[in-house]
Amino acid sequence: MPQDDSAKESVKCKNNIKKVIAVMSGKGGVGKSTISVMIAKGLNKKGFKVGILDADITGPSIPNLLNLDDKLAMAVNETIIPVVTKDGIKVMSLNLLIENKNEPVIWRGPVISSAVKQFWTDVDWGDLDYLVIDMPPGTGDVALTVMQSIPIDGIVMVSIPQDLVSMIVSKAVIMAKKMGNDILGVVENMSYIVCPDCGKKIKIFGKENTDKFLKDMGLKLLGELPMSNSISNISDSDKNNASTEVFDPIVENILKKLN
Repeated sequence: MPQDDSAKESVKCKNNIKKVIAVMSGKGGVGKSTISVMIAKGLNKKGFKVGILDADITGPSIPNLLNLDDKLAMAVNETIIPVVTKDGIKVMSLNLLIENKNEPVIWRGPVISSAVKQFWTDVDWGDLDYLVIDMPPGTGDVALTVMQSIPIDGIVMVSIPQDLVSMIVSKAVIMAKKMGNDILGVVENMSYIVCPDCGKKIKIFGKENTDKFLKDMGLKLLGELPMSNSISNISDSDKNNASTEVFDPIVENILKKLN
């Protein structure tokens, strides 16, 4: 699909951020935010300076996944100071700016888009090797704003092996290509279960749908993740969680694609 260069108007950032990775799905409930956190943790474990920008303004979950619900970001001279995890990952999310985490965000699209731009321009990210952006579900205003305003180096698509989800993720893929963004590949979440007796991987949804989706979209599989509570419940206190090990090859594949 042709690139729509005229739609790109990158907003200048005063920080030194070397690479920006967006994590996108088009569909909610597929583990996109968890995978954003695991990418950030995997890169951090390799010694890189990493930040996470939670662009899901109306449904922010990054602070909860990182056990940061009791933390608040600070504003100093019109600059927002992000919260930093115990292992040094800088985090910015709307839930880090409000006292009542359960208060709904009832904002119109332009206001939400403006908030995301501010997370890019007004947050003191400092020097980062990688900024991971957790995109909201869908292909609406915020996704468009991020792709237009922030120089994304690569997008990781998240899917699960179901026909309906693949169809919706395909819309996000087509949008990203139309906007001229490089798609690094697909992470398939909930891909299999592991037999507790023999350790064999069991693909309960089969693999035909995934193969067809990848072929139709012209994408590569970055890796597969099992159905696992240890993955979905990963937090800032889980630095040595064994579930991060299953993600190490995916991080390696992302780095190869970027570099």
